[in-house]
Order: sequence, then C-alpha cells, then structure tokens
Amino acid sequence: YGYNNVEESTQIKFTANFADREKATSTENSTADLLTGFGFSEMMGLSLSKDTYYTDSNHLVKVLNPLSADLNVMRHSMVFGGLETLAYNINRKQSDLKLFEFGRTYQKNESSDSAYKYSETKHLTFFVTGRKYPENPFGENNRVNFSFIKSCVETILNRLSIKFKITELNDEHFSYGLSYSHKNKHLVSFGLVEKNLCKKMDIAQETFYADFNWDNVLTLIGKTKLEFSEIPRFPAVRRDLALLLDKKITYKEVEELAFSSERKLLKKINLFDIYEGDKLESGKKSYAVSFILQDDEATLNDKQIDSVMQKLIKTYSEKLGATLR
Repeated sequence: YGYNNVEESTQIKFTANFADREKATSTENSTADLLTGFGFSEMMGLSLSKDTYYTDSNHLVKVLNPLSADLNVMRHSMVFGGLETLAYNINRKQSDLKLFEFGRTYQKNESSDSAYKYSETKHLTFFVTGRKYPENPFGENNRVNFSFIKSCVETILNRLSIKFKITELNDEHFSYGLSYSHKNKHLVSFGLVEKNLCKKMDIAQETFYADFNWDNVLTLIGKTKLEFSEIPRFPAVRRDLALLLDKKITYKEVEELAFSSERKLLKKINLFDIYEGDKLESGKKSYAVSFILQDDEATLNDKQIDSVMQKLIKTYSEKLGATLR
C-alpha cells in the first residue's frame, strides 16, 4: 500500500496516569529506600512455586502445563520463595542476610460472594537472619532478633503515618510473632519463622520474617489524620518488667490492662522480648515489657513512679496471674 499513502494525523492521543498509581509507585520506592538504609538488599523471586509446600490445595492456582513439578502452581505465600533464597545464599557462605521483596500472591476464590474466580494480592516481605552488622573490632556482632524486625516494621508504618492495633500472631509459619491491623484491615504479620519450616528448607539458623499486605497499606496512605502536640518540657521515665504468664494470654491483654490501670502518666507500652524455653515451666512464657511514664505538668519523682509500677504489678497478678521473673 505504501507508507506515503497513509494520511498524517493532526492529533496526538495518550492515556494520562492516575494519581493513585503514581502515589503507589512513590510509596513503594520510598519504602525500598528506607529498607536499603537499614542494610537490606532487594530480591525478586518467581511467582511459580510447588504444591507440596502447601497443606491446603483448595485455593491454589495450578499451572495447566508446568515446566516441572517444582513450578506447578502460582505462589500462595511469599514465605517459601524467600526461604529458598536464604538457603541458597547460606549454602554459599553468605549467612548474614537482610532481604526484602515486593511481589504478589495468587489464590482461587471458592466463595460464592466473590465476583472473580481468581484474585491476587500485593505484598512487601522481608527476611533477616545472622548478624546485624558485618564483622568489626567494636564488638557489634550481635545477631538479629525480634526487636530488630519489629523496629523495621514499625518504622515503615510510622513513616507512612499509619496507626495500628497490635495482636498476638497465631500462624503455622511462625513460632511466635505479632500482627498489626488498622480498623479490621490486616497490615502485617511478623516474627520468628517456625523451626521445623526452616529445617524443611535446609536453614539451621534463626530467621525472622515480616509479611505486609501492601494493598491494604496503600489504601490507608494519606487517610490517617495527623495530630501534633507541643514537645513535652518534662523528661520521660522508662521502667521494664519481665512477666511470667500462661501461654494463652496475649500481648493485647497486657497492653489493655496497663492503660486501663494508669491513664494519666502511662504514655507508651512496648513488648521487646518474648521467651519460651526449657528454663520455664510447662505452659508458661516470658514477656519483657517496657513502660514509658511522663507527666506533662511536672517532673516525676521516685514515689510516683514506684506507685504506678506497683499498681501495674498488682493488676497483672490479679487479672492475669502473672509473676515477675
């Protein structure tokens, strides 16, 4: 026909980008920069996995013509691909690892309420194992722990101005951990990866894992009301308690009891260590909890501080049967 015979257009047409899409991309990039600053490296795993990883196959999205038995389903969880990457690196003498990944999981919807047969969810996950810092002459060779991954998770949510509610995690992939949510929207689960799962994936060292539901996180960007207050003129005081509790008691109960017991001076409570081991009697666990006390009108004295702490100890003893370690 000939290019010269094609009429020239007098218009240029294009599709404008939506602001929400730009916001999602910029949020993802700023979060990646934040994790990189913490010493993380980004990884990219396959969206394909193998069905033997999963105990429930009803929701798996199966590949009709798989290349192999190891790549016969779309991944239903991000944890297995991440652990495969850790094992690959550890087996090659790279045992101090901080890795993160943005990716999607896939599932088949069997509910009659769903308009779609399949669905996908975007996640941000990260894994930490080994030492926090490279070898150095300053004695900074301590290993990563629950507090480290907890601080990474909370820094991301605080950076995005998202308020969250804390509950104890009950998940087969974790030995212990916490779950954060906002108005019934699940945000993130994190904790120590279950020992038998690590063994199954050929990993012999403690591994911590965090899994954000990134789709839910993005829906809250810019929707949380920011509140500002004057910087306190009087210093805060921290006190710690090591509470020996029954395993059935959740951190949520510990937190709610604290604020119901002391509404004026107690500003913040934080769980910074969980211990369940042979040194404790059967059915028990230990929570190391910090309490931040502050008076906006005056400097706290020892009598006030001791009074608050004794009140908390009495409340935990009477309501939860707790004892101090």
